[in-house]
Amino acid sequence: MEKSVTTEVQPVIGQRFRGFLPVVVDVETAGFNADTDALLEIACIPIVYDEHGTFVPGQAHHAHINPFPGANLDRRSLDFIGVDPFNPMRVAMAEDEKTALKRIFKAINEVRKQQQCTHAILVGHNAHFDLGFLRAAVLRTATKNQNPFHSFSVFDTVTLSAVMFGQTVLAKSCIQAGIEFNGKEAHSALYDTQKTAELFCHILNKLTPHVLDTLMVDP
Repeated sequence: MEKSVTTEVQPVIGQRFRGFLPVVVDVETAGFNADTDALLEIACIPIVYDEHGTFVPGQAHHAHINPFPGANLDRRSLDFIGVDPFNPMRVAMAEDEKTALKRIFKAINEVRKQQQCTHAILVGHNAHFDLGFLRAAVLRTATKNQNPFHSFSVFDTVTLSAVMFGQTVLAKSCIQAGIEFNGKEAHSALYDTQKTAELFCHILNKLTPHVLDTLMVDP
């Protein structure tokens, strides 16, 4: 008699967060007003499972962005993040908002479909700040139809870090989690997104019961 063979299938994120794909996002901006101040940099990293059912950061997507026409550039904010929007080297590799967003949204939507998710949900350290600038940029660029993100729901690592470690600052939270953090690299959207993704995965893997067996399905 032939024995039945069960094929293990790697779980997908769509089975975990009610169809949401967590995507860690960080933006660097020329101020605090999403409607008037320039969006200068954005990075996004989707969160997926590895073959062991552990949460891990996926592929990073990153863009330097040229200020939109008429954008306000607050000098104190530029000095704080260490960005000169008109540096020739930066200008040479920067994109306009619409080009950058469409490219990143396309990549995130591909992961979203692979992970059997209906929407992406923004994960951030002070997530509503990042979501506000993202929503304003989507409105300016008429990319609503390409935008994969939920319009108002977020996962905030400030709250998670406060519960887990009693810390709210990203650098201190990472240190508490045993994650290396280089303060000299901070305020780069890509670096901060990478560290936030590592922190988010660390917290999820510590707090979430191992669900791999329940997510495996028979053919």
